[in-house]
Amino acid sequence: MAKAIFSAVLAIAIIGCGGVDSGRSQLMVEDTKARMISAGVKAPDAAEREIVEQVSDNRQAYDKLLTLLVKHYKKTGNNMKLLWAEKELNALERIPKYNYLLEASLAGPGLKASTQIPEADDLYYEAWLIEKKAKELILIKNDNMLRLALDKYNQLISKHPSSDKIDDAAYRAAGIYQHFKDYSIAVLYYQRAYQWDPETYHPAKYKAARLLDVHLHRRSEALELYRQVVEQEELKDSYREFAEKRIAELSTRL
Repeated sequence: MAKAIFSAVLAIAIIGCGGVDSGRSQLMVEDTKARMISAGVKAPDAAEREIVEQVSDNRQAYDKLLTLLVKHYKKTGNNMKLLWAEKELNALERIPKYNYLLEASLAGPGLKASTQIPEADDLYYEAWLIEKKAKELILIKNDNMLRLALDKYNQLISKHPSSDKIDDAAYRAAGIYQHFKDYSIAVLYYQRAYQWDPETYHPAKYKAARLLDVHLHRRSEALELYRQVVEQEELKDSYREFAEKRIAELSTRL
């Protein structure tokens, strides 16, 4: 059964990287592939977690067995089967591998950014440094390093759910998801930033509204958030002007 499943997977063409909500941010980087599940926050859907764990275990087992097969054919000198095994192993390595569990979703909206935790502060600083290094070039971003930063931000949320840095981590992560055009995930993380800390200084609610409006076309939701930020929050002038403009435009349509 497992062999049939993996053969079917390998028959699928490698998917492209473009498009909205393509999951590019969730592609797993090398040193996080083995750690599919973060500790500390239980998933609301235990069935999903169990399936994801099995997918991760089977990925690793399949890779290990193919590697052993390649070594066996090298040792025995069977060049024809060695070629087959190497092709299959190379194809397996090229297949996109996603992290299906989103920490902001698992944690839910009820966390409170309340406690200073040195370990969480360190994780946040590490993630921020990786993110900063990934953006050193103006026109080109290092996507693999951005995924490493995401992993650190999500580790912080998972391992230290009461940290006063969880809203900061969610906000920074949202920006990276936005870079990858995973807009639905970005909105979720922006929402968690202001849900976990209603007094957050980040313009998370405005950013969520703009993504809902411009990219996801969920304009009723966007209009409500625009109204909230204009009435309740301090915004820089360009943000306020855009929000007020969109309130006027959307109010006549919806």
